[in-house]
Amino acid sequence: MRKEALLSSQIEGTQSSLSDLLLQEIAETPGLPLEDVQETTNYIAALNHGLSRLRGGFPLSLRLVREIHAILLNQGRGSDKTPGEFRTSQNWIGGSRPGNALYVPLPPERVMECMGELEKFLHEDHPEIPGLVKAALMHLQFETIHPFLDGNGRLGRLLVTFLLCANGSLREPLLYLRLYLKTHRDTYYDLLMKVRRDGDWETWVEFFLTGVRDTSDQAVQTAREILALFERDHKRVQELGASSTSALLVFRHAQRQPLFTVSHTARHTGLGFPAVSRAVERMEALGILRETTGKQRGRIYAYSDYLKILSEGTEPLPR
Repeated sequence: MRKEALLSSQIEGTQSSLSDLLLQEIAETPGLPLEDVQETTNYIAALNHGLSRLRGGFPLSLRLVREIHAILLNQGRGSDKTPGEFRTSQNWIGGSRPGNALYVPLPPERVMECMGELEKFLHEDHPEIPGLVKAALMHLQFETIHPFLDGNGRLGRLLVTFLLCANGSLREPLLYLRLYLKTHRDTYYDLLMKVRRDGDWETWVEFFLTGVRDTSDQAVQTAREILALFERDHKRVQELGASSTSALLVFRHAQRQPLFTVSHTARHTGLGFPAVSRAVERMEALGILRETTGKQRGRIYAYSDYLKILSEGTEPLPR
């Protein structure tokens, strides 16, 4: 979920990395781009809220869309752009005004009508439209309406996850489509415009489905790599003998939090500071953990091989 949040925000131009986000979570963030990290944190909160509401039986509706948007723009960039409210003024994409913009969405007085039609489409039974195709159509239509003053791109990508979870295609938000969209960002924007300009829905749907296929294959491969890594390192920690009990607790914590401090780990494992320190030293000697700061105080340790797998594709895009 954190990787998904990061990638979606990067498409919009944020410069935070996965390490930035993980460091913020352990309150070790001096010098980080906090506005970018806040945007990513908002995304995680919005994703969690939406999934919780859907699992509680609440429908994917305009009310839920507004709730999610309010959380998405709760703090940081865009928080002054009426979070949770459909726009009542004209917006545009690219350029300095509608007259020289790349794309001008429909006027504000049509937003409610068109969003109502989109909501109706989501709830109508369309047996002739496969769930993934419906998600592709929904995403493009939402982006075309552009119903909010800010945050439309992030919310539009979130809605894909929510629709696939709501219709049973996904049980958990494990389809990281944003990496595909980030990698093919120019094509993504070009195809959105081709539908608006030429009605070329087929090319857009093919692009979307190709992304789902490629992303799913990559997700399976990543999961296999992670499981193999955990199994290998678990065996190595077990071989520490008498000290392996504490080390295994620290190792399990590193699987949940691949960047951590000794004090943070002690709080979350129930172990004493000295026990965590000894376990970390032993795993550092095995090459499982690596100290990242070079300092004597406030040291931050990384489960490097795991973090490397997780971070693939999350490098910030050039501005």
